[in-house]
Amino acid sequence: MAMSIEDLKAAILNKALTAPKPQLYVKDFYKCDPDAKPRAIKNAANDLVKEGKLSFWSSGSTTMYAACERVKDEEAGKGVN
Repeated sequence: MAMSIEDLKAAILNKALTAPKPQLYVKDFYKCDPDAKPRAIKNAANDLVKEGKLSFWSSGSTTMYAACERVKDEEAGKGVN
């Protein structure tokens, strides 16, 4: 049985905050709830973007998701040398 939307959003946010890399593909969130359909996971991730908890990150060819705090930390660390 798939998680509730709120539980799914909490699991996605936790993964975004704790994953080794700061930017994640939507497919990286599929393991948060193997019973959920990919569209439900994408909708939950997009809801988190609307809520300001996740942000879109683009490599130029692919759009990924990132936790807002982690993106700011990554950008702040650039050019500090």
